[in-house]
Amino acid sequence: MPQRVTSILTILLIVARVLLDYTMAKNATQHAIENSTTTYIKSVKVPNTTVLKEGRNNDKLGWIITKTLWKGKRMYSLTLEERATCPPTCHHWDDCYGNNMPFAHRFAHGPELLKAIDAQLQTLTDKWPEGIVVRLHVLGDFWNRAYVNFWFTMLNKYPTLCIFGYTAHYLTHPMRHAIDSLNLCSNDRSMIRYSYNGTYDPIMPHRKFAATEDYKGDTFDCPEQTDRIDSCAKCGACFNKRITKTVRFLDH
Repeated sequence: MPQRVTSILTILLIVARVLLDYTMAKNATQHAIENSTTTYIKSVKVPNTTVLKEGRNNDKLGWIITKTLWKGKRMYSLTLEERATCPPTCHHWDDCYGNNMPFAHRFAHGPELLKAIDAQLQTLTDKWPEGIVVRLHVLGDFWNRAYVNFWFTMLNKYPTLCIFGYTAHYLTHPMRHAIDSLNLCSNDRSMIRYSYNGTYDPIMPHRKFAATEDYKGDTFDCPEQTDRIDSCAKCGACFNKRITKTVRFLDH
């Protein structure tokens, strides 16, 4: 067989394999959207002794907090299963960036996860006298009010613990009430922003927002995404109580 024909056939086989892989991934994502799961079911892990991951292993998050009242604390993160723990009102239900994270370790939610978190928080707050900050949730969300209350209990149990993150629960009123209470009663140690195109109202000082990049309200663009600073730990804008503007994220 002439060399040119062989090369053409090789290219066609590669293209066919790419198209097949794309179609399979697209079908898996559509199945996940319809069934409230991650696309990558095998990535959902049974909780172990290290469900909270060090921020220094994630360039975006960073390690030691350098600003705000949380300065000096170490950053950790928790990743859950997207969609399975999220409200269907989430505006990224279909295009969740978890769709492109096949290697992320998502921990199965439930009582075993809560036990694992509590045990690890004990270990980490003993290890780091300055305390730790947990980023909730790299993927996933608060799956019910009991889980929101769990974090309130953890804040009371571990005085050097702080938490921050984003939630799609602005439109689910019972959950919003619980998250409002978590922020309001945490003595500035919880800052959960609502992933919603909204603007700060001083009547509700515990309620702040994270918006899409097309939102035109009173906002600031995420400094890490716009390369003005290299990590959340060195920025702190999203959990700085003095910053009331809505943070605006670039679409992914």
